[in-house]
Amino acid sequence: MSEPFRLPAGGLIDRRRTVHFTFNGRPFTGRPGDTLASALLANGVHQVATGVRYGRPRGIMSAGAEEPTALVQVEYPCAEPMLTATTVELTEGLVARGLPGRGHLPDAPDPARYDAKHLHCTVLVIGAGPAGLAAALTAARSGARVVLLDEQSRVGGSLLGSGEYCEHGPATGWAQELLAELRELPEVQVLHRTTAFGAYDDGFVLALERRTDHLGAAAPASVARHRVWRIRAQQIVLATGAHERPVVFAGNDRPGIMLAGAARTYLHRYGVLPGRRVVVFTTNDSAYPAAVELAEAGVDVPLLADTREVPPAGLAAECAARGIEVRAGHAVTGTEGGGRLTDVRIAPLPGTSTAAADTVPCDTLLVSGGWNPVAHLFSQRGGGLRYAPELGAYLPADPPRGMAVAGAATGEFDLTACARQGREAGRAAAIAAGFAPAANPALPVSDARPAQRVPDVRWLVPGGEAEQRDTRFVDPQRDVTVSDILRATGAGMRSLEHVKRYTTLGTAHDQGKTSGMVAAGILAEALGTDLASQRPTTFRPPYAPVPFAALAGRDRGELYDPVRVTAVHPWHVAHGAEFEDVGQWKRPRYYPRAGEDMHAAVLRECRAARTGIALMDASTLGKIDVRGPDSAAFLDLLYTNMMSTLKVGRIRYGVMCGVDGMVLDDGTVTRLAEDHFLTTTTTGNAATVLDWMEEWLQTEWPHLRVFLTSVTDHWVTVPLVGPRSREVLAAVADGLDTGPEFGFMTWRDASVAGIPARICRISFSGELAYEINVNAWHGLALWEALLAAGEPHGITPYGTETMHVLRAEKGYPIIGQDTDGTVTPQDLGMSWAVSKKKPDFVGKRSFARQENLRPDRKQLVGLLPVRPETVLPEGAQIIETAHPPAPPVTMLGHVTSSYDSAALGRGFALALLRAGRERIGQTLYVPVGDQVVPVTVAESVLFDKEGARRDG
Repeated sequence: MSEPFRLPAGGLIDRRRTVHFTFNGRPFTGRPGDTLASALLANGVHQVATGVRYGRPRGIMSAGAEEPTALVQVEYPCAEPMLTATTVELTEGLVARGLPGRGHLPDAPDPARYDAKHLHCTVLVIGAGPAGLAAALTAARSGARVVLLDEQSRVGGSLLGSGEYCEHGPATGWAQELLAELRELPEVQVLHRTTAFGAYDDGFVLALERRTDHLGAAAPASVARHRVWRIRAQQIVLATGAHERPVVFAGNDRPGIMLAGAARTYLHRYGVLPGRRVVVFTTNDSAYPAAVELAEAGVDVPLLADTREVPPAGLAAECAARGIEVRAGHAVTGTEGGGRLTDVRIAPLPGTSTAAADTVPCDTLLVSGGWNPVAHLFSQRGGGLRYAPELGAYLPADPPRGMAVAGAATGEFDLTACARQGREAGRAAAIAAGFAPAANPALPVSDARPAQRVPDVRWLVPGGEAEQRDTRFVDPQRDVTVSDILRATGAGMRSLEHVKRYTTLGTAHDQGKTSGMVAAGILAEALGTDLASQRPTTFRPPYAPVPFAALAGRDRGELYDPVRVTAVHPWHVAHGAEFEDVGQWKRPRYYPRAGEDMHAAVLRECRAARTGIALMDASTLGKIDVRGPDSAAFLDLLYTNMMSTLKVGRIRYGVMCGVDGMVLDDGTVTRLAEDHFLTTTTTGNAATVLDWMEEWLQTEWPHLRVFLTSVTDHWVTVPLVGPRSREVLAAVADGLDTGPEFGFMTWRDASVAGIPARICRISFSGELAYEINVNAWHGLALWEALLAAGEPHGITPYGTETMHVLRAEKGYPIIGQDTDGTVTPQDLGMSWAVSKKKPDFVGKRSFARQENLRPDRKQLVGLLPVRPETVLPEGAQIIETAHPPAPPVTMLGHVTSSYDSAALGRGFALALLRAGRERIGQTLYVPVGDQVVPVTVAESVLFDKEGARRDG
């Protein structure tokens, strides 16, 4: 398991140790400090994946986050799909495989832990290359609190892969000196392996720290894998560098074709040769050092093709001295090979030479089409961009407040100049934050080869369309070709944004980092327009892919959606209750006895409530404490009916509507004192209603002196229901008059089983009922005391399913089940709950809208199937004829609630029906499967219409 393409010395890896990993089922070795990509290249593996549309082999194109094609799925130690081999750090026991353009989510639970941290600083520097290091140290020397973050495992940025020297030796040594001083300063934090992926207003930046390098093969599950940093900075310095871009030509997607800058990185950082025989194709100066340095490392570099008619004299001479032929005015027009490049076709560009085309054998082709400054975060924050024709790229132009840009991100590529820009940006950021400037760090004096910086801005090599399918790939990750772009323009599209959506160009994991500028140039040439007059596609967060698990952090499982239980929950579990989820609450749905299914259990529980005595745990009802001198006026504005006239000791049912007049929620309002009310809401709407109330109080009526507090968890509520409830309550509530004097919709304070309680004469079942409220600490004791007192009378606990049947028999709607956001109180038959005396309340104006006054609005009614044993499915549609006509079929409404009733001895339903009240007595039809069920429209109240049972 040797590494045939690894140099015997050099690089920034740890050569003392060997790391074992598996790729596509084959074992390999690498070194600590390798990425998966560098380790594969060291073992001679170029093909990593296949194209998503055409299945063509794809290799390693870059050395960083801009990688478009080398997609892998990591299976171990932590499973994660759709990663780039260039950003996966090699760890012992790593198992990965190549992908065909798409991954799959792992089946097993992720054992890793994710978290998040908040961080505040004076100056945030993003990027730890020459500019970023100089900016961070300059700001830090002034005493400012500085955070420096970089996506690499070590500082240096472009220096890590350039082999560049300065006056005192390798430029990476200068970077380490600055890092050492930064670490000595108390107000500095350096974050490695951390990618800033979103920049927002007021200096807010989101960053992802990758921590997989800390995970060994047997790492404990408690070790964090990724961390999201939420950073708030007074000043931000962007030193994000630049990405090299390719040139488009026929067959430009084959494994073995790589960006020239990436080859330098593999050589200098990892001590890896990209191949044995390398051809270089460039439009600018930056690829020449790659050719020279590879030749010096023993690679056969027979040819460098430069699209410019006049190559840089000094760099061309260096190539000649090493036996590298430089062909000016030439380009690569095509390639040959299967799983790996074997030949390239070199031809003169039109008008530059009459030389014949040539085929050159090689196993690697290095390409450089220029550089794109990384302006993603700058643009996200709202900074303006301008097109620089001399670079063929967009540059930051109008920085937003509190943000500066330095280094290659500005289009500057000289080491000393980049460091100087960083130093100036760091000094300005410190001063803007109120810190006095201090001594500046020394600048490195580069001895790099002089660069002419006169690139040939070229996106596409002419010709090369002879193959059956266009192989001139603009975005190899999406398999988008030049022909796809031309097809879009042929369809009439002129905007890059439209072409992007038409072709899916730039929408993959890399977000067009290498393809975006090339696509813009090709489109501009096709349309004959000027890039300066266009704008690039919008840069949106995230800059690099972020796992959903990392965004969730520790908010997963019960921490994401907590399970809420009442104080009586242990009793429910011990007595075999079947639960249902209502919002976050676990509520008993029914209590089956031996041999009972849900249907039988619910019929039994309903009979007990109607004929004897039953109780349920209703503690999950939302409860909001409303206090303050203006509480009554506040509630008058929120509810459709009048609350200010409610007397202390009384309770009133209330309906709350949105501004559109549609029912938002319902519940009761209890007046505890002149300035003190308790309102209840439906279980699932408790948080929504509190938020709604706070919004109006804080934004529309801030003059009202009102204070709101959620007290849902403070109280256990137990409705005691049925004809025998009065005598059972009397047995445990000493001194409480439970007779007729304790009227409906009133409340009393009393001691129940020795527990202080508030007892309300409220009934959601239509039966004689008392809702007993006690402090949650005493909830279980109350429950058990009531069961003991009711045992001689056959007391029966019942769940939510029985509650639904009981209330539906009485025509009491449940908001969210019998309503759908388009229902007014009048539609529910609750005109009586809409005050005609109040001058205003939320939704009042909407009740006068013509739309809300239409006689054919959907209204709540009852449905009685002609066959009594039929129980209609909820959601079933209602039609007018026994035989459905040909589509489209006019639907009159739908079933909202449907049950089998012990009290009625039949199945029944509630429904929202168009002009429902006018149809009472009519026969309509409900398609169910392949049958059509006839139903009779009835009033919504189907049991005890007079309400005689409510008072016993």
